[in-house]
Amino acid sequence: MAPRILLARHGQTEWSLSGRHTGRTDIPLLEEGRRGAKLLGERLNRAPLDGLPDAEVRTSPLRRASETCAIAGFGDRAQEWDALMEWDYGAYEGMTPTEIKAQRPDWLIWRDGVPGGETLQQLSDRADEVIAWAHSADRDALVFAHGHILRALGARWLGLDVSFAARIRLDPTSLSVLGWAYGDPAIERWNDIGHLTG
Repeated sequence: MAPRILLARHGQTEWSLSGRHTGRTDIPLLEEGRRGAKLLGERLNRAPLDGLPDAEVRTSPLRRASETCAIAGFGDRAQEWDALMEWDYGAYEGMTPTEIKAQRPDWLIWRDGVPGGETLQQLSDRADEVIAWAHSADRDALVFAHGHILRALGARWLGLDVSFAARIRLDPTSLSVLGWAYGDPAIERWNDIGHLTG
């Protein structure tokens, strides 16, 4: 079977709860986020995944992702990797979409980007770097990261422009699987939060 990438988004934080763009600001998980990370870990460690014993694990070094990774039980196997950091939102760091649209009514991050931060092309290039790493060995990969970089990974895995990520939302502490169908890259599972809802 061709290798897959399993995507784990970090648990809930104060800023993700309020909708604020959280790029490089290093904030901790809320208690709800810690509970979600524990439930995600339980799911990853039971059948059919059984702890993904042969998978290579990497995490964003930002606290909310690395904490999620550790609480889920993969901290001792994970390597921190800057390529998995969240989008650098520049001047829009800490702002909500509503606050940004008060200044730019037609703004869409996946089309217009952010001033003073990372460009859409730079984000796309980072996603491609992660995909190239995933393809570099015959094993699954498990990554703990952030909403926008993981959505970019989903778009680029399919060979689509990074702007397609606007159409694939992702909730905190969700699990997604990028795999294959008929020999072509496919989304096997997306934004699955069944472990949170029972």
